[in-house]
Amino acid sequence: MSIPTKEGAGFEPAITFEDVWVGFDEGQVLRGVTFQVQERETLILLGETGTGKTLTLKMAAGLLTPNSGTVVVLGNEVSEMKEKELLAFRRKIGFVFQEGALFDSMTVGENVAYRLREDRVAEEEIEPRVREVLRFVELEHTLEQLPSELSGGMKRRVSIARALINQPPIVLYDSPTAGLDPVTSQTIITLILRLRDVYGVTALLATHRLQDGFALANFHFDPETKRVVPNAQNGNAAAAANAARTRFLVYRDGDIYFEGEPGEVANSEDPYLKRFLV
Repeated sequence: MSIPTKEGAGFEPAITFEDVWVGFDEGQVLRGVTFQVQERETLILLGETGTGKTLTLKMAAGLLTPNSGTVVVLGNEVSEMKEKELLAFRRKIGFVFQEGALFDSMTVGENVAYRLREDRVAEEEIEPRVREVLRFVELEHTLEQLPSELSGGMKRRVSIARALINQPPIVLYDSPTAGLDPVTSQTIITLILRLRDVYGVTALLATHRLQDGFALANFHFDPETKRVVPNAQNGNAAAAANAARTRFLVYRDGDIYFEGEPGEVANSEDPYLKRFLV
């Protein structure tokens, strides 16, 4: 896999939400949310069920339009784009859905290749690219298998491979470790670390698992040893650099309740934040 091409000019944030409101007949879900995600940064979206985490990802991908406010991604005002423009824009965004969202009647290879065929990429180019991303998630051997033949963790890894097929500079993760056992969850976190530390991918990750965020903040993938190691092993400078790549944003009752660094969350005495530490 090659390093994603940088979009935008200078130090423009990769993602910006400005005074975003979204709601349905039952009422407002998000009320005036404002935040930014910088290039190569991972922003962890924490919150209880129904607080708007998945809605935020869908707005960043142009799958949902806010009632008001502005969403800018890679220099594009997504909230004002027409559907034809959005189709081209979404090729620059990888989306890992919580449920995997694989087509049951297609093989793993066909699922991963789906977007390429939609874009009419030459067939001789498709298989090498599909094998490359499946190799990245260590599932090249499943190319001809159906999703029903895979475990839950393997399906999640195929979903990540499919999200990477266009080498996007941004990947959106919706509860990537939900429902997985601890060992499989660590495999998924390792993949996310590799994408961040080797390929410079910017990420917005929705979860209710605080430990996922701490793993991304306190560890990094060492390309020389091909292992996940604690930041402290590479000295204070490296530790600070890696910790700075991960921030937390916590939703509560439609608003941003907290935004800050990993250490602030870990040391907080706030009762609501401490719920996620359990």
